[in-house]
This record gives sequence, C-alpha cells and structure tokens, in this order.
Amino acid sequence: IAQDRRGPIRAYILAHRDAIQLWRTLMGPTRVFRARHMAPDSIRGSFGLTDTRNTTHGSDSVVSASREIAAFFPDFSEQRWYEEEEPQLRCGPVCYSPEGGVHRAAGSGDPGPA
Repeated sequence: IAQDRRGPIRAYILAHRDAIQLWRTLMGPTRVFRARHMAPDSIRGSFGLTDTRNTTHGSDSVVSASREIAAFFPDFSEQRWYEEEEPQLRCGPVCYSPEGGVHRAAGSGDPGPA
C-alpha cells in the first residue's frame, strides 16, 4: 500500500491476455459525469467523486503498463514471471496468499514471498 496526498492506494499487476481492456471496462470512463451516465455500474460510475478523484487508474497500453509496473514494483521482472511463474498458474487451481499479496498454484508448497 502506497500513500498519496489523499490517502492510501493499492497497486496491482493484473495478468490476463486482455487485462488492460477488461480492467478499463470495469473502471468505466475517466470522466465521472460520463461514467455515471454511460456506465453507472462501473467503479468510477459508482464511486468516482470528480475527474481528478475518480477512484481508480489503469494503464492504457502495454507500454504504459510496463512503465507503471516498474515504478510501483521495481523488483518485479516481467520476463521471469512469464518464464517461471505464469506457466505454474496454468497447471490447475490457484490460491491467493494474503501474506505475500500474490497468487500461487494451489498445492505448490511455496508459501510465497515473506
């Protein structure tokens, strides 16, 4: 959890072939007025206050996502994730580790990062 001038924020890395588009759809339009009318059930339509306090952010491209991931998670390696971790998540059930804040293959025996 990071802290900005208005309160805490949570940064996540979403992993899905269409993660950017899916997340942007869930967020709704950037402008709150537009979100309330065009996507009232979206995150911004439901919780946005103003255009600069619209509750959520999402990268608009793969290039932006890579840059923002590097800023929030400097130790994260996309290459290592795709080579080592992502294939394990395709092998079966996945569980979330609240301690490490990551998803792991269920039964992998790996408790995740400390």
